[in-house]
Amino acid sequence: MIVYPSDSRPNDIYKLMVGSITPRPIALVSSISKAGVFNLAPYSFFTGVSVDPPAIGFSPLITGKDKIRDSRNNIEETKEFAVNIVSESLVEQMNVASSDVPPEVDEFALSQLTPEHANIVSCPLVKESRINMECRLIEIVEVSNKLLGGAFILGEIVCFHIDDEVVENFRIDPDTLDTVGRMGGSSYTRTRDRFELVRPDSKRS
Repeated sequence: MIVYPSDSRPNDIYKLMVGSITPRPIALVSSISKAGVFNLAPYSFFTGVSVDPPAIGFSPLITGKDKIRDSRNNIEETKEFAVNIVSESLVEQMNVASSDVPPEVDEFALSQLTPEHANIVSCPLVKESRINMECRLIEIVEVSNKLLGGAFILGEIVCFHIDDEVVENFRIDPDTLDTVGRMGGSSYTRTRDRFELVRPDSKRS
């Protein structure tokens, strides 16, 4: 099967991408509007970008006609956001937070997750998340303003909050953190089935 995106429907390309780029980590992004309304939404187009400085990025897609996601609107206004890592214990609340609701609706209240004050940024953290990353906006890269188009939001991590139970000497214990990943459609995956693979030594002849 050969697929040329230029000859295909965006919905079909979306299905190919989310079914192929797996498993995807989930960023539960919290932000705040200038009016002070909390926003919380999950994004699985999410990745690390740099270590020095530490930077992460996520992509909110346009899911309705000319609809820019509230997260992006808030981040453009305040230049701040937080990423809250999703453990399996939070998947139900995360799913509720994905609801398409008006901007004046507080998804913290909707999902019954607890907002917690950050140390540096103005937006709240998810108290129940075992790792939170406070971020300042670096740049928003506009890719497309079409339906299922979007942008890449790049932020510098200015503060980590890490549950002491999941970290030792800067190493995260994956069993204790117990993250989940996004697959295609409504499918998710656990991260408990793992194996070790040592990278080859390129200096060896």
